[in-house]
Amino acid sequence: MDGAAQGRRRRTAAAAVVLAALVAGATAQGCNPEPQAPALSAELNQFRDNYGTKIIQIQLSNTSSAPVTVFNAEVSSALFPAGTRWANEPQGTEVPPGQTKSLPATLPAPSCSISGTDGEAGTSADAGPADITVSVRAGSTTSEVKLPAADPFGVLARNHSELCLAQDAGQIARIDLDPELEVAADGRTAVVRLQVTPRGVREGTPDALTIESIEGTTLLAEVPDSPWPRGVRVVAGGDPEEFRLRIRPARCDPHAVAEDKVGTLLPVHLIVGGRRGALKVAADTALKGQIYEFVSAACGAH
Repeated sequence: MDGAAQGRRRRTAAAAVVLAALVAGATAQGCNPEPQAPALSAELNQFRDNYGTKIIQIQLSNTSSAPVTVFNAEVSSALFPAGTRWANEPQGTEVPPGQTKSLPATLPAPSCSISGTDGEAGTSADAGPADITVSVRAGSTTSEVKLPAADPFGVLARNHSELCLAQDAGQIARIDLDPELEVAADGRTAVVRLQVTPRGVREGTPDALTIESIEGTTLLAEVPDSPWPRGVRVVAGGDPEEFRLRIRPARCDPHAVAEDKVGTLLPVHLIVGGRRGALKVAADTALKGQIYEFVSAACGAH
């Protein structure tokens, strides 16, 4: 080896020693590289037994090989500008490796000035994507992570549309179900009473709505010779009305009542202002129990 090559070798070795010393010094002073954010993915969903409520699920999946602890999560969307939050006890909730946790969160008031391109509120072409900000601990490090919120079932848009429709309709009339079910003598049919109570006229709000139709549910169906009302106009300041809906069981399989989630939510299709959609009118606890008893007894009579 000639002298020039030996010189280059000595300089390379010296540089390696200096670099090792610098790295060791930086580590000793606490200048470790920044830890990587936990490997999480996020999705929005809504369980069927929460249809008709404002509760959705923030689903966080841990795609790493180590557990992470989540302390809070917040969905940001132009449809619900106040933010949709989940917060746990101070100790947080653990998401094991390869698993998903569903975190319930209550939707705030919607921004009903946002509409979709088809003229119906909440179809959300103008709303843009939603994000989820998560406070999470991986190992000994706690950080805040922003994730894109996948919404494959259109949970935000659907709830936005329904809540804005209910808000507009509620300015014109209160629409609910009488808590008493009238069961026919033979037990095969019954009557649910839909009550519509107009409110007073208010400046700057729609003055009327139209009940286009009333839809059956997974439990309840229209009796063919007693059709439900269609095309009913309800005017603010008008007289209260009651519509007697004669019903029969929509299904009689053994799991109809036992596994029911939405069978006592009656979809009333409305047009109000510039909105068109279904207002889901819920049976209260007393009526829900009577409907379950009626369906079970009517199906047993066949």
